[in-house]
Amino acid sequence: MGIFGVEFDFNNIVAMVSIAIPLLAFFWEFVVIRRKRLGYRFQMDTLATDTAHAPSADVLARMHDNGRPLSEPSFVLLRIENAGWREIAPSDYLAPPAAETGAHVLFPDRRVVGMAVTELSHPALRHFFVTTREGRTQETDGFGIGEEDGSGVIRLPRVTLNPGAHYKVLALLERSSGSPGAVFPDPELQADLTGQNRRSFAWARWLARLKPAQTESHTFASRAAKVLMSLLAMAVLLQAGLTLFWPTRPAPLDCVGGTLHLEGSTAFAPAVQAAAKEYAQLCEAKGAKIAADDGAFQGSGEGIAALERTGTDAGLKGTEGLADRIAFTDGPADKGHPEILPRPVSYALFTLVVNKDAKVRNLSVQQIRDLYAKKITNWSVVGGADLPVHLVDRHRDSGTRNALEKRVLNGKSVPEADVNDCAQLAHDKPGVCEADSTDTLLDRTATLPGALGYSEASSVTSGDVVKLRIGDMPPTLDGVENGTYPYWQTEYAYTYGEPPADSIAAAFLRYLTDQGGKDILREYGNRPCPETRYPLVCRPT
Repeated sequence: MGIFGVEFDFNNIVAMVSIAIPLLAFFWEFVVIRRKRLGYRFQMDTLATDTAHAPSADVLARMHDNGRPLSEPSFVLLRIENAGWREIAPSDYLAPPAAETGAHVLFPDRRVVGMAVTELSHPALRHFFVTTREGRTQETDGFGIGEEDGSGVIRLPRVTLNPGAHYKVLALLERSSGSPGAVFPDPELQADLTGQNRRSFAWARWLARLKPAQTESHTFASRAAKVLMSLLAMAVLLQAGLTLFWPTRPAPLDCVGGTLHLEGSTAFAPAVQAAAKEYAQLCEAKGAKIAADDGAFQGSGEGIAALERTGTDAGLKGTEGLADRIAFTDGPADKGHPEILPRPVSYALFTLVVNKDAKVRNLSVQQIRDLYAKKITNWSVVGGADLPVHLVDRHRDSGTRNALEKRVLNGKSVPEADVNDCAQLAHDKPGVCEADSTDTLLDRTATLPGALGYSEASSVTSGDVVKLRIGDMPPTLDGVENGTYPYWQTEYAYTYGEPPADSIAAAFLRYLTDQGGKDILREYGNRPCPETRYPLVCRPT
């Protein structure tokens, strides 16, 4: 189905949504929220004792209230402003018609000792802070300060504020409850605004009822920033238009029918599976099918072994090659496989992962080597929690494990597993177990306190595991390319012999390395080989 020749498939719907969302966001921000917006920010909230190191500053800490020393006195400077583009009138504050108060400022665990209005954007605002007593007009003193349930409260009047107008309130407080020396809870401003007439529809009044907004130093962007934002918006609209009227990725140059079987590395599997799905969809008319389910990806070593068995069973001779099977490995396969041919596809980013309960975010290379040498068996030794170290490893043929041993552990092997099932490890003692896939390793690391494992970086999605920095460097391709991050590996595609040029195996390899498949590899955090300086070597420069 389409309109004006535009087919509304999934990609086109995404493109239209990408246009609609910024427009709705603009309407919400500048028509609804910014129509009447009461902004505020606490520019200062500090104990008087915080300045006691300064010469003679301890006089602040010795302040009195009618002869009584104040308990942990503190100062708060609050700025109230109109951050919208319409005037805020007294009737806009949501409060009973006869109420003088338009907003409350709550200070938990503190009592308000005194306050003063220290800055007004226009002198006309001053009359909101004066009262008439005994026939005289005077500055507000007692008005504006009160107690509610033992908590300090400042009551602010219904101040009329033109766009950009503001005032500041300086308050002196002391501790009223809580443990001495404890950090005070953050103060809170309570107020509501409505920009609708009370005779408006109920939904319109609800839409315009807005909470005050905590603002930054500038309520809007500078002129230069506005120009850049406009250019960015134009670029987004142009990109969305191109996406709407042209396919997201070009179709393969050569679609070939048949069924292709993919297997091998579990770490590289998500990127390969995504590229395979895209290729099969684009070449569906030619009858292309790709078998690339999770069960086929059992590890680099298993993939090579399965490829060799299939080729041997087929009885291929001479220059003949399998036309329908490819195995992917993390790094080159072991020697001793004369019939299989490698093709570098990309280099991938790997990361060490640790259970969040270990309280560790960064390790040096030497600390990592000591952990895998079992010289460090408790996370407290490297500044973490008092938890034993549990190493969750992959099996010996895993390319991810081989990359760790080669590039991080200086060629040393990871320790052998104490148990096959990680659930059998004692939680109060260090130990080693093995997982049969990347997903299983990540799951075991997430559920076992103190666990340490390793994985392809883009596969880490759980918040229960943490990507470790190595020598203060996060896992990024930039870090790999400038030599500051060591854990990476080249991903290879292996075929049994040279597949025929008109086979689905050859066509998919061309798509993956030279056509639209490169974009998918990049989306999964890999660097396609054609984008490196030496594509046939495919390693960081």
